[in-house]
Amino acid sequence: MRCVAVDATALLGRRTGVGVAVAGLLGALAAGPHRVIGYGLTGTGWRQLPGLLPAGVATGALVLPAGLSMAVWARLDVPALDWLLGPVDVVHGTNFVVPPTRRAARLVTVHDLTPVRFPQLATAASRRYPTLVARAITRGAHVHTPSAFVAGEVVEYFGADPDRVHVVAWGVAPPPAPRGAGRHPTGPPYVLATATAEPRKDLPRLVAAWDQVAGEIPDLRLVLVGPPGWGEAELVAAIAGAAHRDRVERRGWVDDPGPLLAGAAVLAYPSRYEGFGFPPLEAMAAGVPVVASAAGAVPEVVGDAAALVPVGDTDALASGLLRVLSDPGEAARLVAAGRERAAGYSWTATGAAFAGLYDRLGDRG
Repeated sequence: MRCVAVDATALLGRRTGVGVAVAGLLGALAAGPHRVIGYGLTGTGWRQLPGLLPAGVATGALVLPAGLSMAVWARLDVPALDWLLGPVDVVHGTNFVVPPTRRAARLVTVHDLTPVRFPQLATAASRRYPTLVARAITRGAHVHTPSAFVAGEVVEYFGADPDRVHVVAWGVAPPPAPRGAGRHPTGPPYVLATATAEPRKDLPRLVAAWDQVAGEIPDLRLVLVGPPGWGEAELVAAIAGAAHRDRVERRGWVDDPGPLLAGAAVLAYPSRYEGFGFPPLEAMAAGVPVVASAAGAVPEVVGDAAALVPVGDTDALASGLLRVLSDPGEAARLVAAGRERAAGYSWTATGAAFAGLYDRLGDRG
């Protein structure tokens, strides 16, 4: 039995995309063949971390503040994680950062290259990630990406050996009660978007596109779920300038968006760049048609099971929404194709793929 240390820091706080990925991964690994230790890069959250780990995953009792650790690891190979935790075979850094080790193999997950491709869309903290990833690769770490799209970017930008870049897609949990393909939600229809108000998600463009469609469908609402972010001012201005702003609802952070998703007429995903894309996949699993921009890895993930529109094209986004909302046959086609597509993404398969990857890395030492 191998021992694998996995960065569980993303379980702390609100579960955005990385948190969903790490929770799903750890849940799958807990049922697998390896001993798994969840560690955290946090100066205070280590007290909460044990209660957030799934049964079967041990806790690595560490007090390593993330900011200080990254500053040190950008230049030095101390402290080594297997010195702090004890003997482990593989260390998996699940969020751009993998600690140094003495003997254990290292794997670092690169979710996307936003800080490289679109630094103006990235936070100051995330703009430090490329330096850490580059150093990890130079020091022998392997790379995991959730899509072939990001894998190609990693090879191109960092000059990584393609044989040391491994694609394993994330999974999606099936909804507890998917709605029937032939039924429609009750009440006025609404377009749903779930995202932090950050520039990369391009929510102001969605407001503008929806506003066009709302003129054609008098009772259509727009429901925005997600916390404020560094694109908040632009989103507020877009809503204020919408002709049908009285039909825009902001729900803020919602712990369980499942009921809102199940009732949506369509999920809109207008992102400018994505390395994977959980919301479209979750919507497809729930039987909700998706209209998304063809950004980054989104076409790879959704295939032909979503209506794809060009990135940054407001009119095309409006046309895509109107087509799905006004054509029951097209909506039904997307629902059926979406369910079939989403069925190919399971956490069981993700866990098995990682277990095999950990074995191969552990064999190499």
